[in-house]
Amino acid sequence: MMLEVLLVALALVTALLAQPWRMLRRTPLITPLLAILVILPWLWALPRLHAMPLQLQWSGACLAVLLLGWPLAIPALTLVALIAALLAQTPMDTMVAQLAWQGVVPATLALVLGALVRRWVGTHPFVYLLGRAFLGTAACAFAAATLSQLAGHGLRGIDPGLALVARWLMSWGDAFVTGLVAAVFVAFRPQWLATWSDGLYLRR
Repeated sequence: MMLEVLLVALALVTALLAQPWRMLRRTPLITPLLAILVILPWLWALPRLHAMPLQLQWSGACLAVLLLGWPLAIPALTLVALIAALLAQTPMDTMVAQLAWQGVVPATLALVLGALVRRWVGTHPFVYLLGRAFLGTAACAFAAATLSQLAGHGLRGIDPGLALVARWLMSWGDAFVTGLVAAVFVAFRPQWLATWSDGLYLRR
């Protein structure tokens, strides 16, 4: 549990030092923030609320980064983990592990990958939607799930190889939802995407 505590603490302190609440004053991000806090806790708690053969959970962390930006997404995901723990009566160690591997790690990987994509591939709407929202989410979600399994958080009663296959498939579900939501918001509500800028991605 110590590794997870360190990951969460480091990310949370770094995010809070950036004073992410200032973004809520200048941009209309309160709507996506509230949507994340209402919907995501139920998705995180669902495997513990119902008996499922494979205890897989949709992350949503990469989508949270696209919507809120990393500094605001980390505190939001922390609240998501706390609410999910209350909903499913989750032990503290399980909650911290979930926050680390399902929230902090994929969100941080999405931040790094997004910066690399923008630096080396360019700023184009197609690059944003395909590179960051879709393929980037699949890569980050699967990488975080693999690191979680290597850290000892495997699926109970499931062969490690089969568990990786399941996590790989689940990461594509995460990527599909993230890509779809990002595409819709780019077209109709770009102000709900903290990582999107018309001046940057639509310049002629």
